[in-house]
Amino acid sequence: MTGDVVVLAVPYPALAGIVATRGPSLAGKVVVDITNPVDFATFDSLTVPADSSAATELAAALPDSRVLKAFNTTFAGTLAAGTVGPLTTTVLIAGDDADAKSLLAGIVTAGGLRAVDAGSLRRARELESLGFLQLTLAASEKISWTGGFGLVD
Repeated sequence: MTGDVVVLAVPYPALAGIVATRGPSLAGKVVVDITNPVDFATFDSLTVPADSSAATELAAALPDSRVLKAFNTTFAGTLAAGTVGPLTTTVLIAGDDADAKSLLAGIVTAGGLRAVDAGSLRRARELESLGFLQLTLAASEKISWTGGFGLVD
């Protein structure tokens, strides 16, 4: 794989296969997990333990990579539009490597979006819960797939 930043824009169940086949090529890279580990059979819960997250599982499986959680709380439409309602789309970034977060934040802001450091990788659980809530609201047509959450200073 080329590049310093790899965004894994795949469903959560695909992460294990990626680690198995591409894990060594991800060493030294910033790996961005955008998954929401939703139980799609019931659409009623996350599939990771309550004290974990998809991102922390990925980080454990890729110890030589700098894993971040980001983009999972924004729909594709808001990323493309650059706005959520009247607000600039915000990308929340969680991770334990300050340089990796700064690199990703620079990419996000260069794309015209707002980047917010959401804290350590431990915050990935809350980001996944927020992403899950947003998905369930959209699936039940309480918000549109071009809607979502915005942050106000």
